[in-house]
Amino acid sequence: MPKQMTLGVLVGNRGFFPSHLATSGRLEIVAALEAAGIKPIVLTPDVTAHGAVETYEDAKKCAALFKAHAAEIDGLVITLPNFGEERGLADAIRLADLRVPVLIQATPDAPAKMSIAFRRDSFCGKMSICNNLKQYGIPYSLTTLHTEAPDSEEFKKDLAWFTAVCRTVRGLKNVRFGAIGARPTAFNTVRYSEKLLERSGITVETLDLSEVMGRIGRMTDSDDAAQAKLAAIKKYIPVGTTPEAALMKMAKLGAVIDHWMKASELTVSAVQCWTSIEEFLGIVPCTVMSMMSENLIPSACEVDVLGTLSMYALTLASETPSALLDWNNNYGEDPNKAVCFHCSNLPKHFFNEGVKMDYQLIIAGTVGKENTHGTLDGTVKAGPMSFARFSTDDFSGQIKGYVGEGAFTNDPLNTFGGAGVVEIPNMQQLLRYICEHGFEHHVAASFSTTAAPIHEAASKYLDWPMHWHK
Repeated sequence: MPKQMTLGVLVGNRGFFPSHLATSGRLEIVAALEAAGIKPIVLTPDVTAHGAVETYEDAKKCAALFKAHAAEIDGLVITLPNFGEERGLADAIRLADLRVPVLIQATPDAPAKMSIAFRRDSFCGKMSICNNLKQYGIPYSLTTLHTEAPDSEEFKKDLAWFTAVCRTVRGLKNVRFGAIGARPTAFNTVRYSEKLLERSGITVETLDLSEVMGRIGRMTDSDDAAQAKLAAIKKYIPVGTTPEAALMKMAKLGAVIDHWMKASELTVSAVQCWTSIEEFLGIVPCTVMSMMSENLIPSACEVDVLGTLSMYALTLASETPSALLDWNNNYGEDPNKAVCFHCSNLPKHFFNEGVKMDYQLIIAGTVGKENTHGTLDGTVKAGPMSFARFSTDDFSGQIKGYVGEGAFTNDPLNTFGGAGVVEIPNMQQLLRYICEHGFEHHVAASFSTTAAPIHEAASKYLDWPMHWHK
């Protein structure tokens, strides 16, 4: 269910401009937010003149209001129905110290209303508040057009974009990741720095696979959690000829992971697969991970913690499931198309009709078919695609990333696992960028157009260097 957003609102006013515009402007911005399903936190006219922020005293009152609602405020909106008093607005944000995204909206003048009684000058005032926020070291976001009316279609779209920014920033701060098992030796590409993540407020909790196996071994088939997970698996996807014994192993694995994540207050996970779980438990964890990702709790394989981070950013921005894929194959001779593949733990949301549970064809050649039941096999449906990848760069001491957009296509594909053809403009430039900058072969994707809010959130508010492929 989509999260209800709460935005703090600062109404600008400068006394020698028409103050009635502040009164009407406050009502207009509140109406626009409520129409979008957003809860506004804003001063009322009985607390400050017109419910606006003009003086330092107003700033203190506004900051106190925001602090009282700090736990629920996702971002701030500055609305300029007239020029606005830039110092008061900047002071209020500094005193509140919420450190959330800030959007600046300025209401346009009407050419027929340029007399002293109706003149706004918010076109000019927007530059002044931006200048002050720069001086104060407060990052901020801008609307697509320099001036937009609160009830305009342009502002409605910008508000949707900004709330995606806010969700992403809030979600990626103080998030707790679960890393289940050790990184497979053959996958140097998923190495990462826990220390760089911790510096950004991202904590990684680890769980050894021996503990997972031990807890599964102690769980009876009649255990309530195991039975509940078994029923959920059978409801989630057609299990085909998968043996009941394998389904019970999946159910116990899912129950153990669910319990550990809940007890440890974890949000998302990354799981070792290749090939310890197959050899010593006799299944693949794909279905269990797919179910988590489908429920907006992303889970990445090969303990790719930064892959999970990339998935989570897309999930936060789009409020839809995300998947981790390989940039895997060329598609014929089209330089802007490629095959994205995993073997697979993709969420059900990604597939055309006909997706089913199967065995893992690649690993079966090593550990035997009987030990690899539990993958999701199907073709990825067509639709808009956003992609993202974050990585920790130990040499520069930074988290870095790239984002972009393209589309999954209906091009025919005769293969196994979870696979789809993607088309991305100027894809050869993207592939060159990935290789030249040493990014991983894993990429997160979702059916959305959310590259813009993720780029804004990561580069402006989390201070992570980002490349936006266009």
